[in-house]
Amino acid sequence: MTSNETTTPGRRPAGGRTTSRDVARAAGVSQAAVSLVLGDKWRGRVSPAKAEAVRTAARQLGYRPNLAARSLRMGRTRTALLVVPALTTEFFARVYTGAARIAADHDFGVVLYPSPEGIGPARDPFGSAAATLDGVIASSMAAEALTALRDADLPLVMLDSDPDDDRATATVNLDIADGARRLTAHLTGLGHRHITHLAADVHSWTFDLRARAVTAACDGVPGTLLRRRPAALGVDAGLHAARAALTAPGPRPTALLCDDDTIAAGACKAVRRLGLRVPEDVSVTGFDDLALAVAVEPELTTVRLPAEEFGEAGMRALMSVLDGRPADAPTLPVELITRGSTAPPPDAPENAARPGGE
Repeated sequence: MTSNETTTPGRRPAGGRTTSRDVARAAGVSQAAVSLVLGDKWRGRVSPAKAEAVRTAARQLGYRPNLAARSLRMGRTRTALLVVPALTTEFFARVYTGAARIAADHDFGVVLYPSPEGIGPARDPFGSAAATLDGVIASSMAAEALTALRDADLPLVMLDSDPDDDRATATVNLDIADGARRLTAHLTGLGHRHITHLAADVHSWTFDLRARAVTAACDGVPGTLLRRRPAALGVDAGLHAARAALTAPGPRPTALLCDDDTIAAGACKAVRRLGLRVPEDVSVTGFDDLALAVAVEPELTTVRLPAEEFGEAGMRALMSVLDGRPADAPTLPVELITRGSTAPPPDAPENAARPGGE
């Protein structure tokens, strides 16, 4: 292509790889503007209309920057690490999906690292993270568990973590406390006054926050008796904890408020094995809204966490930090999902009218 040739928008130049010059011609801007827009550094330097024209031209021409050359120029690896405590549920996979989507928009790659130690101290999986990565996102991990990675002096964005911990470069959270309050209010609103909280037997900020929110919500309703029983994250653990709660001395709980959908699934099994019914005899709630929540019968009342949006927000925060801009620290809203696993307690008149009621 000579200097007198033009590129028709939407058509790849004949003979050869598309270059930033082709994109500039198609968009009617300079090559410098193309670099600014595709490097996400255009704000205040290129108009929004021209930025959109560049993105459209690049998309239509199938242009992809030379990442190796750009990395050498910028001194970056264009790789981020996402650390999670486990991959036992799809929640963290969905967090990864959201993070990877935003990373791709910035020509970054994401390495997913399920820490072998769970929420315990995470090792540096590369031996030299500073030479391999540009930044780290950690979901549902404590900052003290990331010492090996923090020692690499990389930007660290924490998800689902204490916002007052200054060891993180930025923190993005879900409104977990609001979710716990909504679940508790849903149960007390149905008339439940004997509630057992099957609390995740995991020492972490997010589960401690749930416990405090449930306690405060119950304290605000006179006559409510709240008991708490620890349960590991899992169906079998939920079954054993629920059975112990339902057979313990004293008034039997009419509702089991569970910290996780897998615990709740186990609780439903325990109720049935004791010859009781969900929800006529015992209401059960979960947390997360995993696929499991609609696989059980009755389907679980739970709190839906926007996992993909959570990952997206975390990656946006990291991109802002890497570009030298202040990172947003949002708290994303959650949603109470009411399904068939909750109903008024067995002594309520409304319950007798339900199918299976007496």
